[in-house]
Amino acid sequence: MRRSSIFGLVLFALVMVFVPARSSAQISIGVAVHIGPPALPVYEQPICPGAGYLWTPGYWAYGPDGYYWVPGTWVMAPSVGLLWTPGYWGWGGGGYFFHAGYWGPHVGFYGGINYGFGYGGVGFVGGRWNGGVFAYNTAVMHVNTTVIHNTYVDRTVVNNVTVNNHVSFNGGTGGVAAQPTAEERAAENEHHVAPTAMQTQHEHTASTNRALLASENHGKPAIAATTKPGEFTGHGVAAAREATPHGGSTNGGNRPPSGSADLHKTDRPPSSTGSNGSNGSHASTNAASDAHVNNGTNNPPKDQSHTQNKPPAKAKPETKPPKENKPHKD
Repeated sequence: MRRSSIFGLVLFALVMVFVPARSSAQISIGVAVHIGPPALPVYEQPICPGAGYLWTPGYWAYGPDGYYWVPGTWVMAPSVGLLWTPGYWGWGGGGYFFHAGYWGPHVGFYGGINYGFGYGGVGFVGGRWNGGVFAYNTAVMHVNTTVIHNTYVDRTVVNNVTVNNHVSFNGGTGGVAAQPTAEERAAENEHHVAPTAMQTQHEHTASTNRALLASENHGKPAIAATTKPGEFTGHGVAAAREATPHGGSTNGGNRPPSGSADLHKTDRPPSSTGSNGSNGSHASTNAASDAHVNNGTNNPPKDQSHTQNKPPAKAKPETKPPKENKPHKD
């Protein structure tokens, strides 16, 4: 073997050793994880900090100590007209791989995962760009309309079926069975912009906080969402809470806090019969799925168990009134 070839191999080995590895949650190709991520935590969305901030849902990332939660947060869009497509975990090739999120002119496929707050599994209904300004749909977003005036209310996205489904991965046992639509495939082929420096730093900060490890918080992190990237303390932090089986929410239980523009989250989960699969008919190994039709009263069906297996009441004998004794006429 010539010396030049040996030198090339040595140089390649040195590059592979000293080039820092990227976070596994920011790449689509990496080491397969053989255990699926935990269920998505339930939390309230912090209020939007200002005009131009877009919501990026929280997600489970993976590190040397296992899964850790990256809190949902509001992020400034890197450019006018760009929307965020969340990353997602998908089963394939003998393990779970993370498909990184990205910025683009349209929202692409994110595994059919019901992240809530406008991301119900397909597309995004939390807002839109209008003349170079982002307008917020306050039917699903927690926005102070006295401060931010670029808002609108679109209740047509309301789905009256409550689906408490917190499945966090696509495919595999218990995963969401969803496939990308033609529009989502087209969005995947558009020009994409990588996560901003603030987003990358946000994930790195989360990876250094042991309280965010799933092994420590058991799927309910105390820092489930933040007002701004990297701000993990203060009044802008929302903790995970218990899931309510009949909370009137159609986005996995995540909804704005009380007193916000609209308490009924309107993220539409994918149809169980549509081409995008369903995240409402598949139970996760980490969380149960519960669905019911909203009857407009938010009252659960009446319990009729006390009437079951009860013998029918015996019929009472009919009693006729005594005949009236009328005087006899001669």
